[in-house]
Amino acid sequence: MTVRSRMHASLRASPLRYYFHLAKARFGGSPQSDESAILARLAVNCPATFVEFGFHPTEYNCIGLADFKGLLVDGDDTTVRLANAVLPKRIEARQSFITLENISGLGSHFPKLGVLSVDVDGNDYWFLKALLPARPAVVVVEYNASFGLNPVTVPYDPAFDRMAKHGSGWYHGASITALTKLCKTHGYKLVAVSAAGGNVFFLPEASDMPELDPAHAYRESTLRNRWSGTTAKEQWGRIKHMPFVDAAS
Repeated sequence: MTVRSRMHASLRASPLRYYFHLAKARFGGSPQSDESAILARLAVNCPATFVEFGFHPTEYNCIGLADFKGLLVDGDDTTVRLANAVLPKRIEARQSFITLENISGLGSHFPKLGVLSVDVDGNDYWFLKALLPARPAVVVVEYNASFGLNPVTVPYDPAFDRMAKHGSGWYHGASITALTKLCKTHGYKLVAVSAAGGNVFFLPEASDMPELDPAHAYRESTLRNRWSGTTAKEQWGRIKHMPFVDAAS
């Protein structure tokens, strides 16, 4: 890690992170990979609204959706406070610890939902399952590349904390296979995967976009592999003993 990278990491982890992100926002935020370009392609004719669960004030999937009205939801108060300080008024950031009991109400914030994004590093599969009946035009959700193609998700836990569950931080969410199967049962098909591995995109089956096979579309997480010095196969070897729900059954 370079000196500059270490300085940035220290700022992000300290009480100064509020001001770090505030300064960063002055120069414009960005998505984490190529999510913005993918969404710009997929959301052309959809309602100009989005709801995103789990975000950073200057790095979130829907950041490139100009003129869209949006709702950002996260459990971290500092994240939400900063977002409301720097984002345009058409986007509302709301602090809420998300559970199955309150997520449906948050997901129905807009009568017609254009883009739904879920990236909470925990109960992603279960939240997506609860939100799909709202029939968003575009769905983007984080998959856990460490699970490989195993059709699994973590069991639902309203107090889920990935670092408390496993020290590696690799035990959370669901695999690309599990998420594709879930979306398929609700009438959606897999159409794109982010270049760095981590986010998958779904459209209604009636869409003209070609459908992707998760086995061919899967990508390992470039960022996780780089920072940990491991591969997805090695990551899975560390966590495969943990409790899982088989999404294929």
